[in-house]
Amino acid sequence: MATVNSYLTFNGKTEEAFNFYKSVFGGEFAYIGKFKDMPADENCPPPSAEEGELIMHVSLPISKETILMGSDATSFSGSVTSGTNFSISINADSKEEADKLFAGLSAGGKVTMPMENTFWGAYFGMFTDKFGINWMVNFDEIPK
Repeated sequence: MATVNSYLTFNGKTEEAFNFYKSVFGGEFAYIGKFKDMPADENCPPPSAEEGELIMHVSLPISKETILMGSDATSFSGSVTSGTNFSISINADSKEEADKLFAGLSAGGKVTMPMENTFWGAYFGMFTDKFGINWMVNFDEIPK
């Protein structure tokens, strides 16, 4: 069955915020990467030098079942407003489950990124549901 975690988005404060969360929860980052590390393509141009230093993705395990994840907003994604700067992240057990959850939860909502294979080895998509909640659906095709 799928796991559900919180995904936080900040306007340039992700590294500071996650170092704070790490000081409270303990542990180590399972992953931390910057936008400059992301390969550019026709859908995503290379970031400016300033935005290249922003956090593209960070994950901090809180328990065996829970991971706190986050990233910075960029000019490409647009800024976020505190209090609404989160998504619910679902990690599915299969591509079929990911497609089913994505289709069901996004019905009547707005797809911001359709399900597609990513450079990080996952099948991934994002949307806002018909109630205004942001969701991310992920299936790790390359097991971690």
